[in-house]
Amino acid sequence: MTGSGPELAGAAAGARGADREAAPLTYDALVLAGGRARRLGGVSKPDVVVSGRRLLAHVLDAAEAGPGGGARRIVVVAPGSVAVPGGVLRTLEDPPDGGPVAGIAAGLAALGREDAAVRDAAPYGRDAAGPDGPAGLGGGAVPGAPEPGDGPAPWVLVLACDIPRAAVAVPHLVAACSGAGAASGALLVDADGRDQPLVGLYRRTELDRALTVLAAGRDDGTVRGAPVRALLAPLTLVRVPDDASAAADLDTWEDVRAFDAARPPDVDVVARPGARPTPPRWDDGEGPPDPAVRPGG
Repeated sequence: MTGSGPELAGAAAGARGADREAAPLTYDALVLAGGRARRLGGVSKPDVVVSGRRLLAHVLDAAEAGPGGGARRIVVVAPGSVAVPGGVLRTLEDPPDGGPVAGIAAGLAALGREDAAVRDAAPYGRDAAGPDGPAGLGGGAVPGAPEPGDGPAPWVLVLACDIPRAAVAVPHLVAACSGAGAASGALLVDADGRDQPLVGLYRRTELDRALTVLAAGRDDGTVRGAPVRALLAPLTLVRVPDDASAAADLDTWEDVRAFDAARPPDVDVVARPGARPTPPRWDDGEGPPDPAVRPGG
């Protein structure tokens, strides 16, 4: 199924109306932040800085600030060298460098573990000023955060870590899935007609089933190195035109410089009120292992 610009606007309006009558679509978020970034010289891609912030920070904001209160819980699939904020789960496929499908499988497994429901749920963006956060924000759980035993959300937002405008895409994906009927999910399609599966929202049960089927059909019985298109082939998906190029990724230093020079205005306004271009609270309490990466750094 493929939508159009006007159809997308209508779907979004319909979703807003439905929100007034029914509970909003509930989703977790899975951010893929592994890989070797060969075209960036092998640097840590999630730590590359654009518009004054790490790429990973932009994508986490997109997951947290989406419609319906954002993702209930977030998992970042990344090596231990990539710092993540408190309240965000971290996992990695074993062995590492297994590709995006293996990363999706690892992220779903982490989200499904019961201990994920009782992790510290400090808001992303709260800094390391102390247990109560800056300016007396207070501790405790984030409003709307999952309670112990809630279990995983029925939908999963899948985002690559190198999509700084992901926040533009998320409301459209949620709107498409809210009116998708029995569809398995939604993904963006770029101007050349190419699917962008790592900017997508999928039914968890459908992803789990597709992973099982894919692994069963491979010689090694795993999804390591499998193409994402093979994972999604059995699914019925709503294809949302990416009229705003929200799925544009930053694969090279030229991409990074061009994006920084253009500085799309929506990148700055999607952050939560009070967000600042400062490092997040590191999960180990010791700060990042390396400085954030900038062009030529």
